[in-house]
Amino acid sequence: MAGPSHDPSLYRNRDLVPIRRALVSVSDKTGLTELAAALAGAGVEIVSTGSTAATIRDAGYAVTDVAEVTGVAEMLDGRVKTLHPNVHGGLLADLRLESHEKQLAESGISPFELVVVNLYPFVETVASGAEGDDVVEQIDIGGPAMVRASAKNHANVAIVVNPAAYPSIVAALAAGGTTLAERRELAARAFAHTASYDTAVAEWFAGETIEGESDLPAHLTIQAEKLADLRYGENSHQRAALYNRVGAAGIAQAEQLQGKAMSYNNFVDADAALRAAYDMVLPAVAIMKHANPCGLAVADPKALDPIASAHLRAHACDPLSAFGGVIAANRTVTLKMAENLRDIFTEVIVAPDFEPEALEVFKAKKNLRVLKLPANWQQERMDVRLVSGGLLLQDADRFPQDDFETVAKDWKLVAGEEPDVPLADLVFAWKACRAVKSNAIVLAKDSATVGIGMGQVNRVDSCKLAVERAGDRVAGSIAASDAFFPFSDGPQALIEAGVSVIIQPGGSVRDDETIELAKKYGIAMYFTGERHFFH
Repeated sequence: MAGPSHDPSLYRNRDLVPIRRALVSVSDKTGLTELAAALAGAGVEIVSTGSTAATIRDAGYAVTDVAEVTGVAEMLDGRVKTLHPNVHGGLLADLRLESHEKQLAESGISPFELVVVNLYPFVETVASGAEGDDVVEQIDIGGPAMVRASAKNHANVAIVVNPAAYPSIVAALAAGGTTLAERRELAARAFAHTASYDTAVAEWFAGETIEGESDLPAHLTIQAEKLADLRYGENSHQRAALYNRVGAAGIAQAEQLQGKAMSYNNFVDADAALRAAYDMVLPAVAIMKHANPCGLAVADPKALDPIASAHLRAHACDPLSAFGGVIAANRTVTLKMAENLRDIFTEVIVAPDFEPEALEVFKAKKNLRVLKLPANWQQERMDVRLVSGGLLLQDADRFPQDDFETVAKDWKLVAGEEPDVPLADLVFAWKACRAVKSNAIVLAKDSATVGIGMGQVNRVDSCKLAVERAGDRVAGSIAASDAFFPFSDGPQALIEAGVSVIIQPGGSVRDDETIELAKKYGIAMYFTGERHFFH
């Protein structure tokens, strides 16, 4: 139904709106007392609810309880507090209209010029593992109603949903009020906030956080808020920006400790590097170039500084390509690792943490971007990719993290004898292959890559590229292929170069030829029964 029509001649200028009365009701109390101090100092009447009112009052500032405004005590365990004409009349009255002003006066309702509301922590509650009624109780009703009412009436009301906006309100108090442009921008953020919140609730009810054999959702909505404009995209003529997904904890939420601003390509490579490093249970380092690893390794088990060892072993795979690389570590970066990087040009390094001494070393490399992961960082459980006119959704390709036996439990030795190689080394080669763009071939020794063939349009060329890059190190190495060999030419190239073990999914109509080839040369060959394409 269309809204009421108004005679434009009745409207009065409301560009600068002084703040005389504020409604404050927040779940996140960050910066609340400081905001209350500024409002009280400016003579603003503060109306509030429950714990928010108690916090303001305990800080020594005057506050009017919502119950005094509505004449009705909070009820139903706080489910009903602000859903009342005395509140929503003050939020929705368009004071550009004399008729609205008159109706407020007749009803004894005072308008609000500022509303500060953030919602119950629904997303955080779901993320904590809560279920059932514990989650349902965190679905905010009155909060979104106040936010949407205030945002609709932004001609008269400034709506704030994030503590990050408090400084702008304090500045507005000093300037005599909020401008229409400021209120409109705040309204846009507010509607995005409630839309994101409602999406999270709908997804929870629809089972969109997919577990086990749950169906993929019938409807998919992705809400994100811009964090920053980037200088450009993948190329200099493309626009780009970084967005934050509600409740996410990934590379987008990493804290940049130093260095130049991150680029679009930096984010892509850093995310790919994290994916590779965190596939490994042991201390590991991945070095990425153009979303492909040029080195991946876990630590030498005898190393005194495991993460520094992992980096040196990863770097040794392809030092030439590592120039200008993006590095991810799955453990705290130590002073020793930082010292090893002193003379190696690196674009980005990302890790769960950094020793203070390591950060001191990095200060000498002013352009190096140093990123610290959020404490609750985790790999995504779903992959989303845009295609023309739609998007694709799939389960993320992840390995079990418990132990090496779990990863290899379904493998079949189809040729040769059990190699005299630790299972950990075999599993490393197989996991490393997943991080490489298809067609992917990885050569590995002692849980470190020695040669990588990636992104070729046929598998035999990937084999030849991996062998070429490995050089003399190919002898005795483990070869892993992300998908089956359609012909025996790929394994032939690997065997002739000197590999001792081949790991592949199997499943080709010519598997028998490949198996016979391995038997002929006495090479151990495993079928994993699972492929790991990465496009």
